[in-house]
Amino acid sequence: MNKTIVVSGGTKGIGRAIIEKFASEGFDVVTCARNQKDLDELVSSVNQAKVFAMKADSSKVDEVKTFIGFINSSVSKVDVLVNNTGTFIPGEIHNEDDGVLELMINTNLYSAYHLSRGLVSGMIENKSGDIFNICSVAGLKAYPNGGSYSISKFAMHGMSLGLREELKPHGIRVTAVHPGATLTASWEGVDLPEERFIKSSDVADAIWSAYQLSRNSVIEEIIIRPQLGDI
Repeated sequence: MNKTIVVSGGTKGIGRAIIEKFASEGFDVVTCARNQKDLDELVSSVNQAKVFAMKADSSKVDEVKTFIGFINSSVSKVDVLVNNTGTFIPGEIHNEDDGVLELMINTNLYSAYHLSRGLVSGMIENKSGDIFNICSVAGLKAYPNGGSYSISKFAMHGMSLGLREELKPHGIRVTAVHPGATLTASWEGVDLPEERFIKSSDVADAIWSAYQLSRNSVIEEIIIRPQLGDI
């Protein structure tokens, strides 16, 4: 029986790269995204593994809970969970639009909180599992124009630390992944050369390497930055 990875927001960028990496290593995949066309394209292109895909907006609690039901009805066991769903709206805390904080907390934090809560009981029962939370270097150090995005990612980092302490007695490893500027849709239209960015595939490879460690060990945090420094 193949192992299973669940990746939220898996049709683009880092999520897509993680799916392609783990699928190439023999994992079955369960994922969600907001765009059905993107999901259909993912299912048809990742043909070396079973891919179970559902349209869901992870910023909405009821849709996350529906996705949890979809996961449990599609696979018998979850070996790896990647909380990847996220959004970025640049701005400053003191003058950004009303509702920006709520949107990014719902998308970047609450989605991971509810999805983890919905799946972790199965990992505890199996006494094994890995959770990778896609945080950000913005959750380690505030930077200009980070606004509520930094708030949400600091909170995501805090949740990762809490989960790590709660779940280590149960054989479950939790890793906070902190990428810097990665070449994804968030940076579309920016006039910078490709070499100034991290490749999504590099983030996926780092996660795969962390997963490959023996169960005696855990990489608690992965920090990846562009070789030429933060943007």
